[in-house]
Amino acid sequence: MSLALIWAQSANGVIGVDGGLPWHLPEDMAHFRELTAGAVVVMGHTTWQSLPERFRPLPGRVNVVLSRDRGLTLEGAIVVPGTREAVALIGDRRAWVIGGAQVYRAFLDTADVAEVTEIDVVVEDGASAPTLDESWAAVAVDPASGWARSSTGLRYRFVRYARRGRQGHGRDGRR
Repeated sequence: MSLALIWAQSANGVIGVDGGLPWHLPEDMAHFRELTAGAVVVMGHTTWQSLPERFRPLPGRVNVVLSRDRGLTLEGAIVVPGTREAVALIGDRRAWVIGGAQVYRAFLDTADVAEVTEIDVVVEDGASAPTLDESWAAVAVDPASGWARSSTGLRYRFVRYARRGRQGHGRDGRR
């Protein structure tokens, strides 16, 4: 199995507010689409609900939704009750965990890569990104120094972290 985490975060580690993104960053959405295309995406029910209806399920991906509600059915998604079932479903395919905060934490020990978009903005009172401890190392930063500027005016950069001692996803998300 090839499992990676992907999220965008503010300078103070916020990934979402009230079930949505607190910024508009088209370059991050393009980066997300490029990396996750053709893969399995794993998310919590709240993340599924936060997606605009026209994008549910996320096209060109196998959508897996974690939910404690065993009777839940979602058109275009496979609903599973927990991480063990999600991992079994992923099998040998590459997969991306796309949120939310509880789901990231549940898969943090299983993942070998984290793709993080850092956004140079401070957001108060939201859901927090998982903490990457010393077992993770930044292996790529784009741009290599400084920040890129979004068409919306926000400054951002893409940072790839890999678990030390593990082989991770390639630039396109493949091993």
